[in-house]
Amino acid sequence: MIENALEEYPRDVTLKSGFTCQLRPLQSDDEKVFHEFFLAVPPRERMFIKHRVTEPEVIRDWCRHIDLGRILPLLACVDGRIIADASLHQQLGGWKRHVGRVSVLVHPEFRGRGLASALVHEIMDIAKHIGLEKIEAEFIGEQTAAIKVFSLLGFSTLLRLPDYVKDMQAVTHDYVLMGINLKTDEEYAGMG
Repeated sequence: MIENALEEYPRDVTLKSGFTCQLRPLQSDDEKVFHEFFLAVPPRERMFIKHRVTEPEVIRDWCRHIDLGRILPLLACVDGRIIADASLHQQLGGWKRHVGRVSVLVHPEFRGRGLASALVHEIMDIAKHIGLEKIEAEFIGEQTAAIKVFSLLGFSTLLRLPDYVKDMQAVTHDYVLMGINLKTDEEYAGMG
């Protein structure tokens, strides 16, 4: 149950860099600060986001229709500001019900502090807690820094399709799907 996995939030975390922030799920009253967070993302990077996050209606809809069992936005906050967002997306039925998808975005002023890695680790822990077996992440080929971060976290490239997706400006890009298996060593040891 997702509720059990979220019992420890909100909570403060200190990153290896010594930077401290609070982690918590998205709340219905986050509409204004969540929109401000997305507006701070440079326009060039916003093209890689699947939704029109500069439109207040999009963020309003997300904040008014929170379903943490389907999409869990885990936010990093400092002084009332959202400085990073990692979301766990899952299908509650069907042939990918054991697979979650993670996306992460860090405010430009707070990059280079280990926030993305810390949030992805948190999402992976939550995913294990709720019984997911695999996590995948999607990228546009030019997102080389993000792909490198996920590689360092243990994700591997599952496929790369040339000129497969279009950004918000209708420009085609390579599509990269990365994934990681969440089974623990103990679970593998029991299979045999």
